[in-house]
Amino acid sequence: MKVILKENVEALGKAGDILKVADGYARNFLIPKGMAAEANVRNIKALEHDKNSILRKAEKERKLHESMAASLSGVICTIARRVGEQDKLFGSVTAKDIEEALLAQNIKIDRKTLVLDEPIKAIGEFPVVVKLGAGVTAEIKVNVVPEQA
Repeated sequence: MKVILKENVEALGKAGDILKVADGYARNFLIPKGMAAEANVRNIKALEHDKNSILRKAEKERKLHESMAASLSGVICTIARRVGEQDKLFGSVTAKDIEEALLAQNIKIDRKTLVLDEPIKAIGEFPVVVKLGAGVTAEIKVNVVPEQA
C-alpha cells in the first residue's frame, strides 16, 4: 500500500514522503496513529498544497532540537552510589537513574532518548548520548561518585 507520511517516522522516512509499505503496517499502525495517510489522488493533491507547511514545521522542530542540544552540551550529571571493595558499585546506573538525576537539575529528558549500550557499573565519568530527534544528538557527562557514609 502506498502512504504519505504526515510526520517523521524513524527507519521509514520523513514527513511528506510517499512510500510503499505493507498493508497491515499501514492499516494497523501508521494510519490509526495519524502518522500517515493513504496515497490516493485527493491526498496527493492535498500534500502538494501542504508541503510548505510541513517543511516549515520540520525546520522549526529541527531548530528546537538543535537549541536543546546546545543547552545540553555542557551538562554534567553527578550520581552517588554505594561502593564495595576495589571501588565496585553495588548495582548499576541505568537510564532511569540518569533521568531522575537530570530531573533534579530541572532538565526534563525522557529516558528512552538516552543511549546507553549497557548500564554503568564503575566509578568515573562517562559520556552519554541523548537522541533528540530529527537526526540531532547531544552528549552529556555522567559522573558516578562513591556515596559518602
